[in-house]
Amino acid sequence: MLTFEQMFTRFAIALVLGALLGLERELVGKESAGVRTVMLVSGGAAIFAMTGLMLPYIVSAGTGNLADVVARNGGYLAMIANIVVGIGFLGSGIIIKTNDDHPHGVTTAALIWIAAAIGILVGIGLIEFAAAATVLLALLLYMLRKLNLSERANGKR
Repeated sequence: MLTFEQMFTRFAIALVLGALLGLERELVGKESAGVRTVMLVSGGAAIFAMTGLMLPYIVSAGTGNLADVVARNGGYLAMIANIVVGIGFLGSGIIIKTNDDHPHGVTTAALIWIAAAIGILVGIGLIEFAAAATVLLALLLYMLRKLNLSERANGKR
């Protein structure tokens, strides 16, 4: 069972990692999802993941049969799985098509999706992996933007 301090620490770490991911979007002027949005997605996913982890303890509190609750009911894990579905709706709202039928916002929508994954990792306690993945993804976003591969491929340079 997680203590308040553990939950708060995980939540704070998820917020910081989300802010780091959102910083790149903010710096390049992607207003649909910047630091605040990505931070909220990551933090919210961490809260839901921790809630999913805590439910068996809460349900079995009066009976003292945690092992039985866990063995007979994996439904609490559905909470974590449904984060992915819910974030899909949020991401789809970011993607728009312009008059030239070119979709915009796909990278930002993918960032929202990965921010939820980072939040889940932190929420379930895989903090080191979440931090490493965040740093790698932030660096990749920055470096690939500097290379500007999509514009080169489309002959816009």
